[in-house]
Amino acid sequence: MNISVIIPAHNRAHTLPRALDSVLAQSEPASEVILVDDGSGDATRQLLATRYPQVRYLHQQNRGVSAARNLGVGKSRGDWIALLDSDDEWLPGKLAAQRALIESNPHLRICHTEEIWIRDGKRVNAMKKHAKGGGRIYLDCLPLCVISPSSVLLRRDLLDEAGLFDETLPACEDYDLWLRICASEAVAFVRQPQIVKYGGHEDQLSRAHWGMDRFRVRALHGMLDHPALNDAERAATREMLQRKCRILAAGASKRGKHQEADAYLALGMLK
Repeated sequence: MNISVIIPAHNRAHTLPRALDSVLAQSEPASEVILVDDGSGDATRQLLATRYPQVRYLHQQNRGVSAARNLGVGKSRGDWIALLDSDDEWLPGKLAAQRALIESNPHLRICHTEEIWIRDGKRVNAMKKHAKGGGRIYLDCLPLCVISPSSVLLRRDLLDEAGLFDETLPACEDYDLWLRICASEAVAFVRQPQIVKYGGHEDQLSRAHWGMDRFRVRALHGMLDHPALNDAERAATREMLQRKCRILAAGASKRGKHQEADAYLALGMLK
């Protein structure tokens, strides 16, 4: 199993050592590690050159996390792709645990793991809505993202079939991709935590955009015509789209943006 690790980063020189060290400390190492610098203005390039010469460094103008991940995938050589966000870290046995599970279930092409959450420096318990699992989890993916990019390992040919990250989405690009993949794929799940996710910092992507459901409704609307969905899954997708559109419409009306509210109500009823 040849694994390429893709790490996108924008002005994250202060967290990159933690992420990179965790990849290089794997008990079963990856075949290659790629850092995609998304137009950073800090010391990211110098950090890679001086401390991590074994890591492939790619640079692009600031185009967002989706474009950075897609560039990394396009330039990678492995038949398996692992993702890691620049502010997270892997535990030492992460890749080994996923390799073992996939080798015992060779028909599965995507695997994720349980995770540990750190918020503002303290460990916190995930809420029930964030519960992880395996198997056919498409319905579980509808409310919100239940697969962390930092935990995922997937076969390259799965991305060839489902497509890459949608570069037009400024957020929830992972939610969109997992919907497209999980519509037709069962998912392997490592129940022991294998990653640590850090939150609460000011430069988190989720803090940069209000109303994340704005982007989820775009993904849901696109899924209504997905050929892999059965009737029950399509109905559940439509119901979730309508629910989120109603919430967004109510919020827009409350702010006096009635045209925006009407647009969301119309989107929810299109199909």
